[in-house]
Amino acid sequence: MTLPSLSALRAFEAAARHVSITLAARELCVTPGAVSLQIKELEAALGVQLFVRRPRSLSLTPEGEDYFATLRSAFRMIREATSALTTRARQQVLTLSCTPGFAVQWLLPRLGGFEAQQSGVDVRISACKRLVDFARDGIDLAVRHGYGRYDGLVAERLLDDDLVPVCSPHLRNIHALHQPNDLASVHLLHDEHRHDWRMWLDAAGAPQVEASGGTLFVDSNGAIEAAKAGLGVALVRRGFVQRELDEGMLVTPFAQGIASELAYYLVYPATALERPQVAGFRQWLLACR
Repeated sequence: MTLPSLSALRAFEAAARHVSITLAARELCVTPGAVSLQIKELEAALGVQLFVRRPRSLSLTPEGEDYFATLRSAFRMIREATSALTTRARQQVLTLSCTPGFAVQWLLPRLGGFEAQQSGVDVRISACKRLVDFARDGIDLAVRHGYGRYDGLVAERLLDDDLVPVCSPHLRNIHALHQPNDLASVHLLHDEHRHDWRMWLDAAGAPQVEASGGTLFVDSNGAIEAAKAGLGVALVRRGFVQRELDEGMLVTPFAQGIASELAYYLVYPATALERPQVAGFRQWLLACR
């Protein structure tokens, strides 16, 4: 069936809520006569009397009570939906794609600094290891690990990929770790790049140390947490643990690190910087290097 006019429904809902034609008219910024006319037209369209009218009082009929209860809920839902929609429209949403390791170990500890500067920007992090399609997936910026060559995209070097062994200060002391050969006596912690330990040991002049044993974690987060707990020595990217190193939660028992051509790059379509919040977030990321 054809729905009643929205103006008539608003007039009825306001009059029923206030139990007053005059107060309803004041709320709706119309005359009391206009409210009365709209309600009468609504009653005629529905074929139902909604109000009992007396000289100095107004009350709802049983049918009016039922109708008002339903309309009150409907108008509340409309108001809430409208508020949610307009709030989202006012927000400056920005979506960044990166790996879980980068998100947890590098980005999240620093993100509060950006939010303090740009409180109106809603930063959303899509943490996954797969490559994304910027347009299809609604991604503004991405952090990718590689050589920085991405066709059709801008790539800016964000974080070098130097690998360093790290462990807790306690473990370093009890195992007297002074040179790479001493790693033969400790538990090695691996992330998904299990071959990295072999590469590091060979470059550090300790090819005799067995690199295949130890605990394997699905990503660097697990290896770093295990190292902090004193469960072994992890080989990780220095940028991921710089905060822990600065605060003394982790130490680097040896000076050797392995520089790599690989790095973490900030990648984005050139048009992404047309949005001020994206340009501002890019500038902040690069300043954090």
